[in-house]
Amino acid sequence: MHPKVRALLQNLLMLAIAPLLKADVSVPAIFGDQMVLQQKQSNPIWGWADPGENVTVSIDGQTHSAEADQEGNWKVELDAIPAGGPYRLEIQGNNTLSFADVLVGEVWICSGQSNMQWSVENSDSAELEILTANYPNIRLISVPRLGVQEAQDNFDGQWTACTPENIKDFSAVGYFFGRRLLHALDVPIGLIDNAWGGSAADAWIRRDVLESDSRFDEMMAWWEKREADYDYDAELASWEERVAKWEAEGSEGRKPRKPGNMMTGNQRPGNIFNGVLHPTIGYGIRGAIWYQGESNASRAYQYRDLFPLMIQHWRDEWGQGDFPFYYVQLADYRAELAEPAESDWAELREAQTMTMDRLKNVGQAVIIDIGEGRDIHPRNKQMVANRLARWALANDYGKEIIYQGPTYKSMRRSGGKITLTFEHVGQGLYSFDTAEPQGFAIAGKDRTFVWAQARIVGKNKVEVWSEAVEKPVAVRYAWADNPVCNLYNRDGLPATPFRTDNWPGETIDRHHR
Repeated sequence: MHPKVRALLQNLLMLAIAPLLKADVSVPAIFGDQMVLQQKQSNPIWGWADPGENVTVSIDGQTHSAEADQEGNWKVELDAIPAGGPYRLEIQGNNTLSFADVLVGEVWICSGQSNMQWSVENSDSAELEILTANYPNIRLISVPRLGVQEAQDNFDGQWTACTPENIKDFSAVGYFFGRRLLHALDVPIGLIDNAWGGSAADAWIRRDVLESDSRFDEMMAWWEKREADYDYDAELASWEERVAKWEAEGSEGRKPRKPGNMMTGNQRPGNIFNGVLHPTIGYGIRGAIWYQGESNASRAYQYRDLFPLMIQHWRDEWGQGDFPFYYVQLADYRAELAEPAESDWAELREAQTMTMDRLKNVGQAVIIDIGEGRDIHPRNKQMVANRLARWALANDYGKEIIYQGPTYKSMRRSGGKITLTFEHVGQGLYSFDTAEPQGFAIAGKDRTFVWAQARIVGKNKVEVWSEAVEKPVAVRYAWADNPVCNLYNRDGLPATPFRTDNWPGETIDRHHR
């Protein structure tokens, strides 16, 4: 065949099949049937198509168009839509996508480690909670746990309405929080659960953000060395040898635990940001709730910088301003001690509290009274959610509700006593269960703390002293892994653990795992 004829036939063939080669318009899984869009703001919709392809998005009488760029990416911004629905969202290019039963209301990210991941099925009153979980206007979506160094654009998941059948495995704190909002606001609620048990805050931050911040040089150098030397196959081989020995010796004791792969795990900087958070970044939200810190307790001083950096980093990435970010302070955990002592968990709680002064539009839910010494996972997730919901209802939805417990403001020394003044006392300070407040320790210049006596001497004041400390200079309250403490306001919210000193703690020089 003559070359010119062959070329002509090839061109004709390409023209004939060209329509078949065009890419279908597609969107990430965060968009779909039964989703909830955020009310009272514009909402981005994005996806992929052929380069140069025109894409049209329509909902509730409004239509927006965009042309896919050279990489095939497109994006439009929907005008604000009133709360309600259901609506139908249509996306048209070479093909048409049609999403039904779309609601508009309030959307919240539910994030953190295992205490946020903790399911309804494993929480207090699980049978009742599951049986009564008929809320068609609460919509749920979960992001699978994937740890990678490359930013992902999509995930395997879909929105569903809240029913007894599908609520079992959803985040208990997230669901109970969303249910409170539904009852108070009477608008649809969308909940995005992306929590990962055992995760460190480092993994929720883009790696180059950490690498460009000199405060984390030592931590990142440690990781780089570990990554260079890491051999997961060798770890697996060693584990298999231990299992074989365990079996040969009669399988006594606990079977050796299979090692996780550090490279794809929930501690490596950037892993969760890339694999879990990135596919949802930009979706219209009201804010985020967060329950994490246990995995960073051994580096509590570092968390003073790491945690606010993470929050600001998320806000910068989302491009939606300083959206509300409400987080849970660590609960009481581990053994109760007979005498005052240093505590990495107390230092982590302090770092969490400090975040209140570092960023605006953040709030801390104190749960020092609902933990369990033998279990790092308190089952009373309803109370955790209630205290988070108070912040949102008061600050974001204008409800007249007390949302914060007593916090330390100042101290005054007089003779052998120290008088403490508190803020956020509501109807006044109150000691639960006993006539006098418990949980206070006092020290002189020798920095040796002893248990103190205390009494409430005014609506917002507590007097603290000990016969063993003639000239006190510092007071601590609930400063322990698992403190015995009982100071509240009369509105039922516990006082935030604190210390008046700034003496170096036990985690001050810890910069990596």
